[in-house]
Amino acid sequence: MESVFVLILLLLVAVSSFVAADDEAFIGVNIGTDLSDMPHPTQVVALLKAQQIRHVRLYDADRGMLVALANTGIQVMVSVPNEQLLGIGQSNSTAANWVSHNVVAHYPATNITAICVGSEVFTAVPNAASVLVNAMKFIQSALVASNLDRQIKVSTPLSSSIILDSFPPSQAFFNKTWNPVLIPMLNFLQSTGSHLMLNIYPYYDYMQSNGVIPLDYALLKPLAPNKEAVDANTLVHYSNVFDAMIDAAYFAMDFLNFTNVPVMVTESGWPSKGDSNEPDANLDNANTYNSNLIRHVLNKTGTPKHPGIAVSTYIYELYNEDLKPGPVSEKNWGLFNANGEPVYILHLTGSGLVLANDTTNQTYCTAKQGADPKMLQAALDWACGPGKVDCSAMLQGEPCYQPDNVIAHATYAFNSYYNQMGKAPGTCDFNGVAAITTTNPSHGTCVFPGSTGRMNGTMVNITAPSMNSTSAAPSARDLYNLVSTSFLMLLRVLICSIVFL
Repeated sequence: MESVFVLILLLLVAVSSFVAADDEAFIGVNIGTDLSDMPHPTQVVALLKAQQIRHVRLYDADRGMLVALANTGIQVMVSVPNEQLLGIGQSNSTAANWVSHNVVAHYPATNITAICVGSEVFTAVPNAASVLVNAMKFIQSALVASNLDRQIKVSTPLSSSIILDSFPPSQAFFNKTWNPVLIPMLNFLQSTGSHLMLNIYPYYDYMQSNGVIPLDYALLKPLAPNKEAVDANTLVHYSNVFDAMIDAAYFAMDFLNFTNVPVMVTESGWPSKGDSNEPDANLDNANTYNSNLIRHVLNKTGTPKHPGIAVSTYIYELYNEDLKPGPVSEKNWGLFNANGEPVYILHLTGSGLVLANDTTNQTYCTAKQGADPKMLQAALDWACGPGKVDCSAMLQGEPCYQPDNVIAHATYAFNSYYNQMGKAPGTCDFNGVAAITTTNPSHGTCVFPGSTGRMNGTMVNITAPSMNSTSAAPSARDLYNLVSTSFLMLLRVLICSIVFL
């Protein structure tokens, strides 16, 4: 009997280690869709794969995106849009129908891990705040009914502006106007093991501080100890706005007697371009902030209140959204343009593969020397036709017309398709006449896609056919689910055995 208990204990430790590994802090990306040339979902997913992005947040539950994300292992947060909040918050059946159509219909092929019920409701649609907690509870009930409440968590992203007196963090508290909603909401998050989701924008804090907040403090740049901000109550030093705001959220929850609800940052970033009155919205600052943020999260630095406990964060955002209303900065938060080219190259040496679009590891797709000219021509025709590559740069008089031969033209078309598909595996083969290289094939004024210049063409809103279809390998998440499920099944068998001993 004693040996059986020891075996059970070992199994529990093993399972818990898998769970702990799966719960480690991560970097995700928000995917907005206010683009005049929004890439097709398959092209979005190809970019996510190429950039090793394993966590995404959608602002809706678009069927095309959920289908494209199926069997990729990418963890997905879907959202109930604000305009649907009133209906769902007033009707349990409406919530159940939403979960049925937008979650159950896609899970588990699409790895949905959370549902965001609305977004910044207190500040964006305050008239719907009264039904917010009901909407969250109704969505949760629908998940329970489908036996998905353990796999999929429910929360709502909040603007950090609802935290008042945020510095020093130890004095922070939520806007008391919203306590009648916040308290039951925090009760819900605590009882379901969900995160407090917070949108944190040091850029806006810096802009609105009238010079009080130094730029380096907002950009997560290393500061000398005498330059750090000090919480006079705790004597804790803060080296950046991001950590201070997260700790302010923890202290604000402490003030309401909630001490075990973890924080997740659902939006954070920095604009790469702005109006004349937004000089600090520029490429260098955007690159600095997002590069420092990614390193800060993945290095598991944590915050002064919770050192070593990193906070998972979603960068705002994947694409520049040119249709966004408002100042120029509103349209320029993206890491990539619609054609899949990076707006800037992140400085991420030593931070793993996520968003590793550094040119030191740049690859290109070229025609193989010695390949059959007829096969090259057929592949070139396919790329410029069904492959939907913009081949106008190779027309007579255009930058990439010369040298006028099939190898040069095929190389340009192959590389364009390779980049168009996010450099996904299998997209540089063309029936064996293409190969990947690290040598930039650009020449003269002919700048190839994927080099430091910009693409001459753009991605189009179609499903790009594949010349070389391959089956996807099982993801790490799939293997985790398989192994942990096997452990749990064995554990149940052992427990049943004990009962009958």
